[in-house]
Parts: sequence; C-alpha cells; structure tokens
Amino acid sequence: MLEIRIHGRGGQGNVVAAYLLASAAIDGGSYAQAFPAFGAERRGAPVAAFVRIDDKPIRRRCQVREPDFLIVQDPALMDVPETLSGLRARGTVLVDGAALEIDGSGDNEILTIPATRLAMEHIGRPVPNTALLAAFITLTQLMPVSALIDALAERFKGPILEKNQRLVEAAAATVEAGRWQEVAHAVSA
Repeated sequence: MLEIRIHGRGGQGNVVAAYLLASAAIDGGSYAQAFPAFGAERRGAPVAAFVRIDDKPIRRRCQVREPDFLIVQDPALMDVPETLSGLRARGTVLVDGAALEIDGSGDNEILTIPATRLAMEHIGRPVPNTALLAAFITLTQLMPVSALIDALAERFKGPILEKNQRLVEAAAATVEAGRWQEVAHAVSA
C-alpha cells in the first residue's frame, strides 16, 4: 500500500488535493482513501491530509505516520520537524519551490517545482495543489495524468476546468516522467 501525506496551510487546498489524488487513483483502477487532519481550523494554520492507494481494498483508517511520499505545499513547513517525521527510507518529497531543484542527500530525494508560480500563470490564484499533483503523478506514473484531469472534471466545469487542464499539462512538463516510478512500484510490490 502506498501512503502519501500532504502538508500545507489552510487555504492552499490540501484537503482538495488529497481527494483529487484519491479520485484519480480510483479512476485509474486502484483502491484509495483520503482524509484530512486539522489543528486550528483557520486560514494559514498547518494542515495535513492523507492518501492511501492500493490494488486491494484498504481497511486501515488511522493517520499516515510513515509515508512513502510527502507533498509539501508550503516550503516553510520543511523547517518544521513534524513535516518529515516518519518518512520511510527511499521515500520522496515534492515541495512547492521557486525553481526546479533536486536534493538527493541521504536516503530521500527532495524535489521542488514552482507550483504556486505555475498556478498563478494558469489559473490566476496562488493555489499549488493541482500543479503538485500533476508533477507527483508524472513522477510516479501511478496512474495516467488523464485520471487527474477526470477528477478535476468531477469538481469543476467551464473556464476553471480548462485553466486547470492547462496547469496540469504545464506542471507535468516540469518533471521527468517516471523518475519515482521505481520507488512507487517497489513500495506497492
């Protein structure tokens, strides 16, 4: 079973990101679950959301304490020790950052992409969730990127859907397709 933890702040779309990723996984033929964990429920407060993806029904209902992957929507949270807490060996981290950077120190690879900048360019709002999901799906090849577009189509219509589709394409193009595929398949095997 793949376990993903998404970190960000209230208002960045963490919970929506978790639901979109789970929906895309289901559309791609997997079983999935998504749920949030809130501390102080206010805009700007740290928020974590959890996603599990498997090829069989998922019975586990607890929070993800030892994720295989982290998606971090606010790079300032990388300075908070709890953000990287429990990350498995060979686990990977995708972070919203100013420019594409790769840090391969230790057992974990940390990759940054300019998700907020891409979101501003394509949808006009500083919400990095869709761009990060598109990059994550492209990196892991867990499902086709079209499954994310289908999940977006379940939530949005018209011009906002079209803008998000362009954002997905742009974000997917910023990363190396399949770079984390071996890690994703090693965990799920």
